[in-house]
Amino acid sequence: MPKFLTSFVANYYTKQIVQFLTKIEILSVLFNFIFLILLIKENKWCWPIGIIGSLLSVYLFAESKLYSEAILYAFYVLAGIYGWLVWNGYLTSKKELKISTWKIKTHFITLLIGIIGMLGLGYYFDNFSDGKKPYFDAFSTSFSFVATYMEAHKILGAWVYWIILNLFSVWLYSSRNLSVYAGLMVVYAIASVWGLIEWRKKYKMGIVE
Repeated sequence: MPKFLTSFVANYYTKQIVQFLTKIEILSVLFNFIFLILLIKENKWCWPIGIIGSLLSVYLFAESKLYSEAILYAFYVLAGIYGWLVWNGYLTSKKELKISTWKIKTHFITLLIGIIGMLGLGYYFDNFSDGKKPYFDAFSTSFSFVATYMEAHKILGAWVYWIILNLFSVWLYSSRNLSVYAGLMVVYAIASVWGLIEWRKKYKMGIVE
């Protein structure tokens, strides 16, 4: 095949792949945004919606060589199943899961777990993969594990973690030309502030009751 024709075919398929990934990115953003809104409203259907968005994200981030992020969204799929079971009372003795808080000691232990996870994931992908920005990627991934567990149990402080993580992710995704996701993280950061305010109100109402 002539060189110019080979180049034309390669450019054509590259363009098609980029267009396909953009569609996947937009769909995953849509599902993940709906998940967030339903989560803030404490609607249990947030979890199935989140599972769909996470599956789309796994594929997208694997293609973008952000492997820690791909692992994170694979975890979100499992977390979605876990959250669905917890919020429906299958894994807890409580008839209704209410918003609660953690003690400072628990948060300190959580931070240590997050740091250990970050260093472990960062080291692995730095030495055994072609991942980009492995330690930054691992920071987002490790602490998102923690925040997801917290929101599955309706821990108020989860929103503080998400505000920080979402703002950090704006830079991380922009650096990998995932502009739609970067924009979503801006919206997520704002929505996380809203979530913190809404859950705090409900938490205080629960104490009064």
